[in-house]
Amino acid sequence: MARPPARTPSTLRTPNAKAILEALARRGPLTRAQLMHQTGLSRGAVAPSLRSLESRDLIVSAGTASPSGEHAAKGPAAMRVALNPRLGFAVAVHLDHHDAHVALVDATGAVRAEAHAPLSAAYDRLDVITALIEECTGGVAPLHAAVVAAPGIVTRDGEIRDDSGPDGGAFRAALAERVGCPVRIENDVSLAALAELAGELGTQHSSFALLLLDGGLGAAFVLDGVLRRGASGMAGEVQYLPQTPLPLGAPVVGEVVTADLASGVGRDPSLPLLAHLEAAATGDPAAHSMISEIARRLTVVAGTVSLVIDPGIFVLAGLAAHPVMFDAIQHAAQAWEERLPLRFTTSAFGREAPLVGAVHEATVELQAALFSPDDRKH
Repeated sequence: MARPPARTPSTLRTPNAKAILEALARRGPLTRAQLMHQTGLSRGAVAPSLRSLESRDLIVSAGTASPSGEHAAKGPAAMRVALNPRLGFAVAVHLDHHDAHVALVDATGAVRAEAHAPLSAAYDRLDVITALIEECTGGVAPLHAAVVAAPGIVTRDGEIRDDSGPDGGAFRAALAERVGCPVRIENDVSLAALAELAGELGTQHSSFALLLLDGGLGAAFVLDGVLRRGASGMAGEVQYLPQTPLPLGAPVVGEVVTADLASGVGRDPSLPLLAHLEAAATGDPAAHSMISEIARRLTVVAGTVSLVIDPGIFVLAGLAAHPVMFDAIQHAAQAWEERLPLRFTTSAFGREAPLVGAVHEATVELQAALFSPDDRKH
């Protein structure tokens, strides 16, 4: 992979050039007429800015556009320009308890390379992530930003709090030193919610709650178009919400709960939840009984959340979006319909939602680094 062209800060400080770059990042390839419409700049302002950007390899030719489109230039065809995809790169990282997945992102938001590897107690996750990033970049592409989706509580200053306790921001600092760029750590469920907010659902709902079921249960809350993390990053830790008949402090769902429920109905407790869902889909009555109980618990969680923040709609992600689980949750919610109506939909991104959110946020961070370098210094 060739090295991206160097940035020219004096060019990027020009308001007209910045407006053009942001429009190209937002809308993709555009003609001059379309750039004038998107930026509000005159033809006399757009033309010299394009020449300057093109001379520095910040934009490239992107073919011609049909003259029949909205705001298209008159004539047989109009030339389009686009961001140079080699302008700069960022990485998105998704960590869970078993795997690490890395995606290399360019300034247009396109994923240029991906790599993944298993995680185990025998390997340092920093070593695994660094190796995956080097695999994606070829070791030569400079990075401007990294966004990491991680399980556990993540504080505003990037400290991860998991089963090993708080890390004091050590993981973020160590990764930033290795990759040579700023690193942002976010809770994986929060990034899944940001993916939905940036997608079609976000255009229809400014407030929603996302429930992600995988190894455990996590939630994220978007209210009035803003992700709400809470004062210490604990917003969304619904795994231990009290509910009858569970004892206080008992997990609502999770691997241990799945194993216990499986044992109670005579199914193999070593099987993962996905295997039980697939068995229920084929009509296995024991598996169906298990899923019904898990769905009941998830519905109680949704009802509790709804009474507190009234999100309007719940987005089910991970295994909660499995068709069998979704139907079971819908059925359980019918019992509450008259007293507390609950609306559910499934994630547009399935189990990839945290990575999709990390890719989107990495693109935002990259564009901010490239288009507003001075602003980020203050």
